[in-house]
Parts: sequence; structure tokens; C-alpha cells
Amino acid sequence: MAVVTLLKKVRASGTAAALSLLMFLPAVAAAEGATQPRSADTLEPGDSLEGNYLAAIVAGASRDLGAASVYLREAIKEDPQNNDLTERAFVAFLADGAMPDAFRAADKLIQQDPSNGLAQLVIGIRSIKQKSYQTARNHLQRGGRGRAADITATLLSAWSYLGSGNSRRAIETLERLKGEPSYNLFRDYHAGLILDAAGRKADAEKRLKSAYDAEKTTLRLVDLWARFQARNGDFNGAAETYAGFDRLLPNHPIIREGMALVGKKDSPPRQISTPQQGAAEVLYGLASAGNRQGDEAAALLYLRMAIYLDPGHDLAILTLGDILERARQPEDAVAVYDKMPASSPLRPNAEIQAGLALENLGKPEEAVKHLEKVIAERPDDVDALSALGNIYRSRKQFAEAAAAYDKAIDKLASPGRANWDLFYFRGIARERTNRWPEAEADLRKALELLPDPLGRERALVLNYLGYSLVDKHLKLDEALDMLRRAVELRPRDGYIIDSLGWAYFRLGRYEDAAREIERASELRPSDPVINDHLGDVYWKTGRQLEAKFQWNHARDLKPEPEDLEKILRKIERGMEDPSAKAVEETKKDGG
Repeated sequence: MAVVTLLKKVRASGTAAALSLLMFLPAVAAAEGATQPRSADTLEPGDSLEGNYLAAIVAGASRDLGAASVYLREAIKEDPQNNDLTERAFVAFLADGAMPDAFRAADKLIQQDPSNGLAQLVIGIRSIKQKSYQTARNHLQRGGRGRAADITATLLSAWSYLGSGNSRRAIETLERLKGEPSYNLFRDYHAGLILDAAGRKADAEKRLKSAYDAEKTTLRLVDLWARFQARNGDFNGAAETYAGFDRLLPNHPIIREGMALVGKKDSPPRQISTPQQGAAEVLYGLASAGNRQGDEAAALLYLRMAIYLDPGHDLAILTLGDILERARQPEDAVAVYDKMPASSPLRPNAEIQAGLALENLGKPEEAVKHLEKVIAERPDDVDALSALGNIYRSRKQFAEAAAAYDKAIDKLASPGRANWDLFYFRGIARERTNRWPEAEADLRKALELLPDPLGRERALVLNYLGYSLVDKHLKLDEALDMLRRAVELRPRDGYIIDSLGWAYFRLGRYEDAAREIERASELRPSDPVINDHLGDVYWKTGRQLEAKFQWNHARDLKPEPEDLEKILRKIERGMEDPSAKAVEETKKDGG
């Protein structure tokens, strides 16, 4: 995507800075293992430059940006003229949100290398914050070559011209963005916001409407367009704008709040009024684009700068917290969520996410107490009750999870599309506590509520219901149809493919079972259940040596204790043939 490419260009202007970024924030998707709690306030700096530098490398490899910043800050004191060290520290400071440190490092880097694009961008952002708009443009224009094609510099420069009182020049600057569809979208969106802030309503309407027509699935754009409509008296149009997004993603807090205000003929306040807010919106939008494409590292830096410019930007705060959680930095995520404005409709979401982050931080008692406090303050908060249920479910405390989901579902006046996951999760909890009839009813209710666009989510429910039916020797033909449909919806999901193979196994179709479970094993080679199933299939097809190999492999992959006992018995004795009575019973139950 062009936007992501441009984000990378900004970073690539300083090679050492890019390497530093890669060192201190490895790919989020690769993060594994338990998170170790830490507090930067309790860290002891090393006694030498080398010790602090090595400690920073270890902290960066552990994705602990706060600790990395502490150690690099100490290292720079020992060797302030080391340009490479300064670059590494600069990126670590920025990623950690230590803005004063980042600014000092950026000033030093620019003196040594004026072409350092990331440093120039950061100083340009500081200048916009300080309302030194000409200075901001100077820094944005110096940051590397081809700046006219750089969407970041162009958008930020446009907002700086508005700060200088020149909305005409701001729009002329935006008109440079042409060619790529993403350029056109950003151009029209920000042109509309600038024209609106400048009081040019008719021109603003044309540009915002153009951006909305091009992209009706972006929450921020939908909300700001609907706000513009309502502020200018088009309450019916605003209501339809909100309703269109609600049909796509039901019950989002921002949309819910907007719909309530519009329904009362109240005009939602303007979100973007100042150049600082506009520049923050630029950085948030580009960060969101990068985040969707998997470039979490660049997104994190842009979000830090966005929140520096507009500390109340609730979507930037929530997105940054989410990235930090996925990067296994729950302590930092909790600190970010705490910055959510109390007036924001996303404040409840942030409080809930903070509770989940505490759980990930290895503080289970604090996590439960935090969510119980939220529930005590908002007893009708279905999301908080659901989050508490999710924590219990993740700990395999299924009875407690089911009780929490019971309370959440009892709060629903009329279950709708947005509530399918509550029934899905309660169905899982009930199935794991041997309450199958109730579990089956919940899982079927989840399927009933799932909206058609959520095909991947539908596959999860079909898989769990279908696999459970197969495992219990119930309604096997229907279960097989469910699992086939689930595979169609998620053809690369090894767990779902294994479920289909297991259904074939239960039906005695061992060749079909082998085909599917072998494919599942290729996709999930380290899953003990899939390897155990593959061993069973091989045994049934006369491949006893391969079966024992798979069972031994499953044993070594640390299966659940109850599964391990069965696997060990099969390794020792093989599989016993079912009695004729059992076979007949299976056929009877399968209908």
C-alpha cells in the first residue's frame, strides 16, 4: 500500500535509526512467551557505558521500551558524541513516548545530519505544537529527498499553513497529492477538515462528501462526516451516515453516542478545530493505515506524536494501547489507557482493556479487582461483564466464566447482532462444564445472531459446534456440513481443518480423514491435538509405525493432562477396536 511505503520512507532516511527501530520493536506478530512485569522507576542503571548499552539491547529484544530508554539515557551521558548511540536512543525515546528526550536527541542528530528524515519530522511536530508554523515547514521540507511526494510532510505542511492563517495555500499544498487512490482520499479528507476549520462550509462539504463516498467503512471518517452534517442541520443525513456504519459494525461506542445526539437533534461538537488537532489527525490516519498493513513499528511512532499534539485523541490512545498489548508491553498499555479522557465514549473500553492488560501482565488479582470496580461503577456494562468472563475463560475457570456471561446476557433487553460473541463464549464455558444441551443452545443462538459480513467469525462458531457434536457422537451428518462450511470460510485455519478431518474419522471415512488432518498438521505442526488425531487416523489405515511416531510427537508437545494419559496408553497398546455395539451406537447417534 502506498501509504505504508511512505511511512517506511520517513524511517529509511536515517539507516541507523531504522536499525534501532527494528532492534527495539521486533515484529508484533512474532511476540511469544510470558510478559515479565517491570517498572522503569525501579531499574538500576549500569556502572559503565558498555553495561548500559548491553542492558538496552536486552531490554529492546524483550520489547521493553521503557527499560531501553532508561539504559540508553545513561549510556548517552557517558558518550554524548556517539552519533549511532544517539540515533538508537532517539528512536527508543520516541517509541516510549519520552518526548522531551526524543526532542533533545533529534536536535543533536539534525546538527550532525540534516537529512535525517525522522528527526526532522519530530522537530517539525514540536514546532507545530509550539505554533511556530514556518519553522515547522522548514523542518518538514528538509527531511530527505522527494518531499513533494511525501504524504506525511505534505499533509502536515497544509495544516501548518492553516496555522499561519493561509487556508488558500493550505489547499494548494494538498492538491499536490494526486495519482494514488489513497492520496486522493487523504487529500479530500484533510481539505474538508481544513476548509471546515477555516469557516468555508460549502467547500468543506464537497471535499468531506467526496472522501466519505470513497471510503464508508473508516470509523473516524464516518464520525467526522456525520458530525459535519449534524452541525449544518442535516440530522437525517447524519443519522443515515451513522446507521450505515452501524449495520457494518454494530454498537460501536462512538457511533452509538453520535446516533443518540443526532436522534435528539443535538449537534456533536467539532473534533478538529486547530492546526495541532489537524496534524494529530494526519499522524493518526497514517498510523492506522500502517497498522492495518502490519507496520506496527511505524504506527507506534506516529501515534506517539499524534498524542503529543492532541492528548485527547481517543482513537489514537486506544490504537496505541492495542499495539503495545500485542507487542507484549501490557504495563505501558495500561499507562496509555489511563490517558483516555473521561468524557470520551471510549473511556469504558479503555478501562476494560486496562483490566485485560493487567491479566496479561501476570497480575490476576488486580485484573479481577479492576474489572469488578468497573462493574460496580457501571453495573449494566455488558462489555465489562463479558471481559471478566473472558479472563475466567482464559484461566479455564469455566464455571466462573459462565456465571459472568450469565450476568452480561441478563442485562440485554433484546440480544442483537453485536451480542453473538457472548452466546459463543458462554456456549464454550457451558460445554466445558458438561452442560451440553445449554451449550448447544448458546452456540446455535450465536449463529443466529451473527451478521453475514462476519464470515470468519461464523467459521469459529460452526467449528466449535460441529467439533463438539462430532466429539460427542451426535448429529454427525449436520456436524459434517457445519465443518465443511467452516473450512470454506477459513481455508487456512489448521484447527478448523482438523475438526473436519475428525468428523470424517468419526464417520469411519479414514482416507478422507487422513487427507484433511495431514493438511491441518502442515498448517499447525506443533499442535498436540492435531498430531494425536493424525496418529489415530494412521492407525486406522494400517500405518501403525507412523501412528506411534505421531503419538510420540503429540506427547512431546505438552498436551493437556487428560489427553496425555490417553496418548501414553495408545503408545503402549495401540488403539483398541470398538465393539460392534459401540459402532452401532455411533451410527444411531449420527442419525
